[in-house]
Amino acid sequence: MIVLASNSASRRSMLSAAGISHEVISPEIDERLIEGGLTQCHPRQVAEALSVAKAYDVAKKNPERLVLGGDSLVVCGGHRFNKAKSETEAAEHLRFFSGKTLELYSAAAIVQGNSCEWSTVSVAKLRVRQLSSGFIQTYLRSEWPEVSHCAGVFRFEALGVQLFERVDGDCFVVLGMPLIEVLGALRSLRVLQS
Repeated sequence: MIVLASNSASRRSMLSAAGISHEVISPEIDERLIEGGLTQCHPRQVAEALSVAKAYDVAKKNPERLVLGGDSLVVCGGHRFNKAKSETEAAEHLRFFSGKTLELYSAAAIVQGNSCEWSTVSVAKLRVRQLSSGFIQTYLRSEWPEVSHCAGVFRFEALGVQLFERVDGDCFVVLGMPLIEVLGALRSLRVLQS
């Protein structure tokens, strides 16, 4: 059984659906503090650093276990967007995203003890349709506060799919984890049969 260092319901659901036995232990890291030291880095590097940090945080208390960390990061118009802190901020994000393309970086890392055994980052591009003020209001009335925990203010497996007119990339990446790559790494680490 692996440990998932994430509170993401979507990541838990993907692992369960793929038959991966896991236990969830929440990491206790300050993501904004880590990001603050990476301001000159590419979003790919930031997402990877956060996934590794989450895995290391849980692994130091569970050194004998394989720990899977994950992180998702959204970039739009050259700006990196953190999770919205309020419904008002979420509406601002959605207005900014309207008619633009989001880049969603989804990272995963596997750590055991003091060693990062594997990490990767995948990207998906999501074209947001033109969103009316009425749609944004109705959408947030239905989806808030659940989307406050989501990069990009959406749950793709729920009403968030209505934000988009086109998606280029792996659906698992959009859901928050490069699952195919994770499964390959677990086979390489002999957690899963080849």
